This record gives sequence, C-alpha cells and structure tokens, in this order.
Amino acid sequence: MSGIEHLFEEVLDASVSSDWDEAVNEWDVVGIDEDGNHDTSCICGKEGLRYLFTIQNRFNGNELFPIGSKCIGKFERADLDLNTATYQKLFELFNEYERNKFISLKSGMFSRKLLEFLYNDGAFKPTVYNGSDPYKDYEFLLSMFNKREENITKKQNGKIKAILLNQIVPYIQTKMGELRRSE
Repeated sequence: MSGIEHLFEEVLDASVSSDWDEAVNEWDVVGIDEDGNHDTSCICGKEGLRYLFTIQNRFNGNELFPIGSKCIGKFERADLDLNTATYQKLFELFNEYERNKFISLKSGMFSRKLLEFLYNDGAFKPTVYNGSDPYKDYEFLLSMFNKREENITKKQNGKIKAILLNQIVPYIQTKMGELRRSE
C-alpha cells in the first residue's frame, strides 16, 4: 500500500463519512509539536517529520497524530493549509523567543497573513496606549511591516518592540501551550 493510500485509509477509518471528499471536511488542525531529530513518521508512513500536527474530527472527536503538513495538504482545504502554515510560523517564533533571540517585525518572522491571524485570534489586546482599540496596534504593525528600517523612527521602533513583547510574545506562549501535544 502506498503512503497516499495509507493516509486515505487512516482518515476514512477515523471519519464519520466513508467518502473522501466529505471526510476531509470533518477535520481541524488542533495541535503541533516539533521533532528536532526528525525521528517521527507520519501516519502515511513518510519518515523524518519535523513538524508533527494533530488533527481532530469535529464530529466524533477522533484524532490523528502525527500527520505532516504535506498530508494535510492532500485534504485540499485552504483553511487547513493556512492553519498549518500559521501554526508552523508561530512555532518558529516561539522557538526563537525560547532561544532568547530577538523577535522583530521582519518578513522572515512575520507576514501580513500572520499578523491578520494574530489580530483575528485575539493576540492584540486593548490597552491605554491604543485607546482600548486593539485594531490600532494591528493596523500600526501592518503599516510598519516591510517598511525600510531606516525609515522607521525611534519612537515607532519603540512602539513595535512594546507591542511584540507585551502582546505578541505572551500570546504565542499561551497559544503554543494550547497547541503542543501533551505526551
């Protein structure tokens, strides 16, 4: 049996529907972990996974783990692909923070889609500095994103750092606590 056939079998066995096109719509990404040694194999049999996703069936509660992002891509659902990429990026940011690396608003660390996800998921909080309107901080980071560093004032840079350290980093810490699979 090929890896793709094994994936289809595993997903269909754990789904309510026995039709692939319907079954793929029953699943959500609910967790991510990392295997720095690449010793883990996907449910399809592919070896050497780095990012280990957990997907859960929203109708019967069944979970599949570990599953790689390429197999999640076989579901052909844009929302799952976006969640997979977003959670992977959050994991990378979390790892940078854990290694005491400076998190900055650069395209290697952030994207407009990630900033939008962070806003929609409640990472930005009402504060006295944003007039109790989190959208202002989101909008500010968007306006600063990809702006040439020499064009960012000292005051703007200070505000960027404050938002990242006081809102984004705590959010990432909490979110990773929720998403990481407890062994």
